[in-house]
Amino acid sequence: MSLDNEDFSDIIRTAQSQLYNSQFDAALTTLSGILDKAPEHLDALYMSTVCQRYAKRSEAAFHIIEKLKNLSPEFGRNFQEEGHLYRELGQTENALRAFAQACLLNPALIASWRAQSDLLNEGGRKEEAAQASAQADRLAALPRELLSVTNFIYEGKTLKAEALCRHFLKNHPHHIEGMRLLAEIGVRFGVLDEADFLLESAIEFDPENIQLRLDYIQVLRKRQKIYESVKQARYLLDKDNKNPVFQSTFAIESLQAGDFDTALAMFDKVLEKLPNDPSTLTSRGHVLKTSGNQKEAITSYRLAYRAKPDHADAYYSLANLKTYQFNDEEVAAMRTHESQKGTLYRDRIHFCFALGKAYEDRRDYEKSFLFYENGNRLKCAQSGYTAETMGEELKAQIATCTSAFFENSKGHGCQAPDPIFIVGLPRAGSTLLEQILASHSQVDGTLELPNILTLSHNLRGRSLAGSGSQYPKIMSELTHEQLCKFGEAYIQDTQFHRQGAPFFTDKMPNNFRHIGLIHSILPNAKIIDARRHPMSCCFSGFKQLFAEGQEFTYSLDNIGRYYKGYVDLMDHWDRVLPGKVLRVQYEDVVDDLEAQVRRILKHCHLPFEQSCIDFYKTKREVRTASSEQVREPINTRGLAQWENYEPYLGELTAALGDSLQNYRA
Repeated sequence: MSLDNEDFSDIIRTAQSQLYNSQFDAALTTLSGILDKAPEHLDALYMSTVCQRYAKRSEAAFHIIEKLKNLSPEFGRNFQEEGHLYRELGQTENALRAFAQACLLNPALIASWRAQSDLLNEGGRKEEAAQASAQADRLAALPRELLSVTNFIYEGKTLKAEALCRHFLKNHPHHIEGMRLLAEIGVRFGVLDEADFLLESAIEFDPENIQLRLDYIQVLRKRQKIYESVKQARYLLDKDNKNPVFQSTFAIESLQAGDFDTALAMFDKVLEKLPNDPSTLTSRGHVLKTSGNQKEAITSYRLAYRAKPDHADAYYSLANLKTYQFNDEEVAAMRTHESQKGTLYRDRIHFCFALGKAYEDRRDYEKSFLFYENGNRLKCAQSGYTAETMGEELKAQIATCTSAFFENSKGHGCQAPDPIFIVGLPRAGSTLLEQILASHSQVDGTLELPNILTLSHNLRGRSLAGSGSQYPKIMSELTHEQLCKFGEAYIQDTQFHRQGAPFFTDKMPNNFRHIGLIHSILPNAKIIDARRHPMSCCFSGFKQLFAEGQEFTYSLDNIGRYYKGYVDLMDHWDRVLPGKVLRVQYEDVVDDLEAQVRRILKHCHLPFEQSCIDFYKTKREVRTASSEQVREPINTRGLAQWENYEPYLGELTAALGDSLQNYRA
């Protein structure tokens, strides 16, 4: 395990001095004093790469670069060094690709922007060169402290970034870029309410700042303030209705609001100005997929990869339909792009997951698993998730939310019966249960709403002014008035997603960790636990590339331990809140749909309706990976797919332990 830079700060400073004085071998010797003790120390490895490059030992430099890519795939300065090496070797396209990746991972790298500008100019690409040069000039004009803040943010040193940014803002309290950067740090910490406030305040000082507005829109979307995000996107579009960035932004927000016609129209306008733009074609495919038009979605995704043959997102989007099968030509293209040295890290991840699906359809399970495993390994390297931390969080729920705790809070909270929470693990059948309920005349199907997770985060007490977690212990200190206020806020804030029915679903799976909070603020809410065989559920999660929020799925050991912790916590909820949660086993739904539908409706105090049996006929937007599957009648295809991979799942079996036998308890 690498040690923090502070542990070797004196040695680093000595090596830097030697490097600046062109004493490259001396600097390497100095850095070896760190690497002998901490061979994965990122800054020491990076400085070693620089020394080797200056010493004209490109092979040694490339060797360290590859090691750094494996250790820290999103370390932007590493790609910057790779760009310098390729440029010195006269490999212009490889250099451009490396510098572009460096700027993608760390937009504060002035040298990479300058190098791109120079190389683009040499290639006659004047407009792109001017854009890169302008970005470099903008960064160069920033105060030195804020440039360091930006570097810290994109190198994952968010605590350092926060401390330096706050110090800067004490002396320059209304500095727009400082406020914007502190808001960005807030987003990374999940402190969205403070990020919202910072950006709203900054816009008041500088209402014409486009980047502020774009950042603000993203925060509003994350907070599910869809009406306000659409309003902000409309403001930008009204300023310049021919700007493709503003058109695309408005399209994305319209999609979030369920206005598919507007989203499609806006993406089509972007394509009028930027014909065959692969990102726009892919986004257009997402709109069509979500609205249930799979055939046209496939066409749009295919157009995207034809416009840009290495556009990995388009290939993965096809795989994520679950019902699409790649042809031989597509598989060959993906294999080629995935194996190329210059393929971007995030693209390689998309190709791996798509190829896993392609070989699964071909029943070549060994190759399929290899690609799923590689994709997960790459994703896991980006993640800070630890099973130990999650285990402590689950234990804290059990310790706090006791029978006595709930006895003392009887009669508290908002009494509204509207919400039906569907909880569990992703890929456990929650989308199917939601589709069944949303087919009922008295139930609106919504989304995986983040409101409960946001409330739990706010209760932790973490702010941009300090750290520490008070949740879940703080729940025992909340008054009836506070609990009622939180419940009423949930009902009010989710109103936007409803269509007028008396009840609505919230299928955020991770809400199983917060059933104590849900019951405290909304005691009359219904809760359904969507459960699936542990091997089937966990492996289905392992082969799914989630957009965000499910970092435990990128390791067989982590996902197995998470499932085990989930079963233990749900057993606890059954003990302290008997009858509160209805457990619905996915395999039972497949085996006897009508019986399970009647159980679900009885638990929700709803009369039986045949439309719930005919759920696949219901026309509504579905945004999860199961969107196409729930538009088909019930079937047994997914029940035992994991058995095809059983020889490779020993780590998962070990992590699940006794959950393999008692998951139905």
